[in-house]
Amino acid sequence: MGAVITISLNAMTLISILMLVGLGLAIIYGLMGVINLSHGDFVTIGAFCLAIIQGLGGSFWLALLIAPLIGALLGFLTEQAIIRFLYARPLATIMATWGLSLIIQQSLQLIFGAAPQKVFSPLTTSINLLGVNYPSYRVVMVALSIAIIVMAFVIIRKTKFGLDLRTIIQDRDMAEALGIDTKFVYSIAFSLGTALAAIAGVLLAPLTAVIAQMGINYLAKSFFVVIVGGAGSVPGVVAGSLFVGGTETLLNYIVPTTLSQALVLVFAIILVRVRPSGLVRT
Repeated sequence: MGAVITISLNAMTLISILMLVGLGLAIIYGLMGVINLSHGDFVTIGAFCLAIIQGLGGSFWLALLIAPLIGALLGFLTEQAIIRFLYARPLATIMATWGLSLIIQQSLQLIFGAAPQKVFSPLTTSINLLGVNYPSYRVVMVALSIAIIVMAFVIIRKTKFGLDLRTIIQDRDMAEALGIDTKFVYSIAFSLGTALAAIAGVLLAPLTAVIAQMGINYLAKSFFVVIVGGAGSVPGVVAGSLFVGGTETLLNYIVPTTLSQALVLVFAIILVRVRPSGLVRT
């Protein structure tokens, strides 16, 4: 019984990270139609923000506040300088964001070196859950991820910005005819997506090696999450994260990690073949 609880908790840890990274990508790709191959690098930026702030004597919680602001600012500048001119050219967007990804990775490696950066968990104690001692930080991380997902759902479904965004998705020309500033909405949406990726980077950093290429591992998984769950849907992100994160965690206990990741890809392809619109239809 204890092993089942531990596996479930480990699955929730991976699922919570995938929800945040996938949610940012769902906004950028699922809602805006932009294939952003640099999305994983904004996760890396969030992790490096934590390393820098802790290195200067700051706390984890300060980094959790500052990192999304930096991620949003860099995302805004990226949208203004690159993405804005490529909405009608998806292939050019892929090439441009891939180039940006390489620039971010090489810049971080040149500045900080190839060695993993030092980061520290804000919580080092354990908590007893159903008879199993489990790291308190992982529990807090899962709770924070769920809270952020709920907030994002409320923003998209219940606010004027969310209504404007959903209107643009349905019919951009009609939205502009109604007086909605589509360029402004896209800029804010892209910034929101990169801010969420940066938050995921801060939360993930204490659990993994913080290096310039760390975000690559989560780029493909986040695309699986969005496509399997249903592009452009917050509930779809949750469903996709449960499928990808839960399946991978379970398989990791049965087969080698590389094989489990390959099997998750195979299962995702089969699922998309059966349900092209994803687990959650929008």
